[in-house]
Amino acid sequence: MTRSWISLAALSLSASAAAQDGAVDFVRVDKSERTLTLYAEGRVVRTYTGIQLGDVPVGPKRFQGDERTPEGRYTIDYGNPQSAYHLSLHISYPDAQDRAYARAQGRSPGGDIFIHGQPNGYARDGRGRIEGDWTDGCIALSNAEIEEVWSLVGDGTHIEIIG
Repeated sequence: MTRSWISLAALSLSASAAAQDGAVDFVRVDKSERTLTLYAEGRVVRTYTGIQLGDVPVGPKRFQGDERTPEGRYTIDYGNPQSAYHLSLHISYPDAQDRAYARAQGRSPGGDIFIHGQPNGYARDGRGRIEGDWTDGCIALSNAEIEEVWSLVGDGTHIEIIG
């Protein structure tokens, strides 16, 4: 199921077709390449470059407050249109393995990991971004990009985040 949202950016032809079909079924984030790619039935629908990550971009998230972006296979489980950032899609981190690792270390794994836009009130043209990595472990896009992703990615979509 996809969400409706009026986009500031024109959708590409393939992205537009996927939105009509509701066909995006997989998201892949490559932290080292700084890309977020949407797939439908194994084919690339759209790739976003220059994604922004947690303040400590190398390595998997292990604990609350480590400012790292998780690595692993998760699910986009809901969208938040009232986010403090311009739209946000929740990632199901932590999973059972993440919780067990943190528990074995006597720590909390943290949570509240999202794909989101820029802080509300920032970059009114939809294209601007805060410089560098600045999130506490989330994946940030421009506001125009998150609007497009929001319209293409439904709840229950699988996501893989690699280092």
